[in-house]
Amino acid sequence: MAGNPHIASIAVAVPPYSADQAFAEEFVKKHYSDRLDKRSLHLLHTFFQHPSIRKRHFAIDDPMELVDEGPDRRIARYTSRAIELSMEAVTRALELAKVKVGEVTGLVLNTCTGYICPGVSTYLIERLGLRRDILTFDLVGSGCGGAIPNLQAAEALVKAHGGVVLSVSVEICSATLQMDNDLSLLLSNALFADGAAAAVIWDRPKGWNLVGSASRYVPEQRESIRYVHKQGQLHNQLSLRLPDLVKKAAAEVVKDILGRRALSISDIAHWALHNGGENIINAVQKEVGIPESHIQSTRKVLSEFGNMSSPTVWFVMNEIQQERVAAGDWCVMIAYGAGLSAHAYLLQKA
Repeated sequence: MAGNPHIASIAVAVPPYSADQAFAEEFVKKHYSDRLDKRSLHLLHTFFQHPSIRKRHFAIDDPMELVDEGPDRRIARYTSRAIELSMEAVTRALELAKVKVGEVTGLVLNTCTGYICPGVSTYLIERLGLRRDILTFDLVGSGCGGAIPNLQAAEALVKAHGGVVLSVSVEICSATLQMDNDLSLLLSNALFADGAAAAVIWDRPKGWNLVGSASRYVPEQRESIRYVHKQGQLHNQLSLRLPDLVKKAAAEVVKDILGRRALSISDIAHWALHNGGENIINAVQKEVGIPESHIQSTRKVLSEFGNMSSPTVWFVMNEIQQERVAAGDWCVMIAYGAGLSAHAYLLQKA
């Protein structure tokens, strides 16, 4: 009979190429000024100058790859880089957990920045030498919040079958780059970046105990945060009301998972928030009542990596693991994104 699922290890991966915000602004001005009006250029300058983000990583060898990248080249870059980053994160996560490839019985992978069929998971099976009878699921459509529904699925697999399951989130946000006089696109181009994360979930009492989770969907607000298709390509769409919408949904899922255990905000030693952006962090922090000292890892990830969409919350968890974490400590993961949706996990250090 399978034991209670635990997170055995967490590993993250980013592309080697990185750029600070000053370089990114100059690059945009040089290659896209002819597409942007004065207002857009002013807004971009404001976004790039914001101190909350220092640098970001991109799945390219040369930034010129991004200029007038056609849809065929774009999906080819998404495919190759998503596979590479996922493999790097998975390999490291297995090493940390001291788990052999042949021991893995399940794989759940989520992404929203590119669509290929068959999914990225099939490439990991082939290239990593995973078992051919592995239970595998490719999830799409959850946006920035996708890591937690992924983890919910991984937990269910472990509960049902035992063994070891990989939970993998990968996004190549640069494969959705669009430039136009649209506030959503301007903000996205100063905020999003590329990355991947992997967690090993097993039925052994070691690591972070998956105590409980909660989700909240607000489908009537789906237009507030989503990708839309225009001429066959993804364009990000973000509402100015997003901080207010997200904070309410996030507070509801936190109330759900803490209420079941009769826990209060003060009982939680660690908080891993999907960073979303400075305004999102501040709104959720205030609404939930999280002390500033407990969200430094979230702010650090935003500064060093930007918003990588779904893997981001795992990057924050990875930062938390570098802190002093004691047995019995409670931790809450929170992620939000397309849907509109918000998700939370209550964890306890074994």
